[in-house]
Amino acid sequence: MSIPQRSCFFRKAYLGLLAFLASACSNQAVPLPEEEEPFFFVQGADVSFLPELRYSGVITRFQEQPEDPLLTLQRSGVNVIRLRLWKQPTEATSAFSTVKKLSSEVKNLGFKTLISVHYSDTWADPSKQTKPLDWKNTSGQPLQDSVYAYTRKIMEEIKPDFIQLGNEVNGGFLWPDGSYANLSIFKSLLNKAALAVRQVNPKTKIILHYAGFEFAQSFFTRLSDIDYDIMGFSYYPIWHGKDLKKLQEGLTNLTATTQKPVLIAEMAYPFSLGWNDWTNNIVGLESQLLPDFPATPQGQKEYVLAIKNLLKTNPKNIGFCYWGAEWVSFKGNRATNGSSWENQAFWDFNNNSLPVLEAYQ
Repeated sequence: MSIPQRSCFFRKAYLGLLAFLASACSNQAVPLPEEEEPFFFVQGADVSFLPELRYSGVITRFQEQPEDPLLTLQRSGVNVIRLRLWKQPTEATSAFSTVKKLSSEVKNLGFKTLISVHYSDTWADPSKQTKPLDWKNTSGQPLQDSVYAYTRKIMEEIKPDFIQLGNEVNGGFLWPDGSYANLSIFKSLLNKAALAVRQVNPKTKIILHYAGFEFAQSFFTRLSDIDYDIMGFSYYPIWHGKDLKKLQEGLTNLTATTQKPVLIAEMAYPFSLGWNDWTNNIVGLESQLLPDFPATPQGQKEYVLAIKNLLKTNPKNIGFCYWGAEWVSFKGNRATNGSSWENQAFWDFNNNSLPVLEAYQ
């Protein structure tokens, strides 16, 4: 049977449309599921005093040979360098330009960077969270805007892989406005900082940093609506307890409650109870130690290994960062304003590297 010409035309047009649609469907990009980031176990070291150490002319050694601290840390398995950042300090060590330059050097060596933003011109911890002088008379929305702009500048210019929004913020930060007692203001300031991070680089991991574990469950529960990635903790036996089993239980409970991973953001342990300058050390008594870990080079190494192995029992624990690794007595052995930490550093009193670095391998 023959098909009339008009019907034939519509049939061809119909078939052509089907062919076009089939072709369009076959060429349409199908979104692929996002790949999960590979697990990265942080083995970090805070070396914020490194600019001062270098300026002093002190030479550190690895296996008796002179070597820059960063190269020794690199060869030993350290993969994250933590640096503290102060807003406008009286000295250059933790100033923006210094941290930016050191961070760039660190990245060029293959380390990831963790910037601990104190939102202060000096030390910030549970006992003090002083506003930067620039912001002394700033409150309300202008303070939120200042926090946002400053955090965004850090993200754009220093480009950290991890960023701490405040340091040991048990009681909040930017006092008195952002104290924990003013919870809504504290949270507003944190959210402004987090927004700046996300807008510049969503892949940067945001850390909320808490000292110890007392009341940590309540703290992180009340901050459950804050945009952050990692719970960071300081853990020092002298202040936060000497029972590693309780530490492990506390971490397990916290990760179960919050579903957030944990980083021990600060820790340390002595290789000696002696001293190498005339500055009083923070740890110097047997009573401040854990019974299983003497203040010897081997005891220091075994302690770090114990923390590392404890963390690895739970996949929600993502690593640790040693504080004051480089804080040797670089001001001289008679300095009264030197190091209160030289007996907990990674280099001994002759500036030779210690066995503790083997714990990173």
